[in-house]
Amino acid sequence: KKTDQELKDEEMELFTRYYMEWKGGRKSGITSYTNIPRFYYRLPAEDEVLLQKLREESRAVFLQRKSRELLDNEELQNLWFLLDKHQTSPMIGEEAMINYENFLKVGEKAGTKCKQFFTAKIFAKLLHNDPYGRISIMQFFNYVMRKG
Repeated sequence: KKTDQELKDEEMELFTRYYMEWKGGRKSGITSYTNIPRFYYRLPAEDEVLLQKLREESRAVFLQRKSRELLDNEELQNLWFLLDKHQTSPMIGEEAMINYENFLKVGEKAGTKCKQFFTAKIFAKLLHNDPYGRISIMQFFNYVMRKG
């Protein structure tokens, strides 16, 4: 007959084996969690001067990069000129409209900073009930100013 300690050891061994099989079985089926990048980093403490400086510098570089992506006044004026030049008639009241073909032409001429705004997805998002399949130039320009 086994002692209490032997029974507890055997129980623990069985538990560990079954647990590892169960855990291993689930893990082998779904491995996507191993590819998820780390998204949270704790803020550096007050005494971690080097980490604080690194955080400040990386934030400054990030903001500079985002600032360079923004359209300046001259680029916005150029975009408005191109949109106005390629508008598609007829106008709806006072509102100038543009079709997809001219939209793509403006996208080619507008420059690299504007390229991100000249996609089919954005055109479709701004497309409403126009019988000619056009979008409002003013709505598109406002969209660029909000998002850019």
